[in-house]
Amino acid sequence: MMWYWGGGVHWWSWLLGLSVMVLFWGIVVWAVWYLVSSLLQRPERSGPPSDAKRILDERLARGEIDAGEYERLRDLIAEEGRPAPQSRQAAEAAPKR
Repeated sequence: MMWYWGGGVHWWSWLLGLSVMVLFWGIVVWAVWYLVSSLLQRPERSGPPSDAKRILDERLARGEIDAGEYERLRDLIAEEGRPAPQSRQAAEAAPKR
């Protein structure tokens, strides 16, 4: 036997249910967006060479250094990023054949 308790669900329970549903789906959409954006984000090169290159570019743009000095420093920065088998001084001092 079914009991009848009155006029059905109150207005505040409808509002509460709607609020919880919107909150739940909002969290689901945000979580999916966060995961996709973090997976698709390109890894940026970090460390001194990229920072040094950026500073060098800014100095050239401000006119603090000329193009020749820029190229010399840029090559020096690029050499620091690569492991060298011997130092530059040792390479210059070695006899050439």
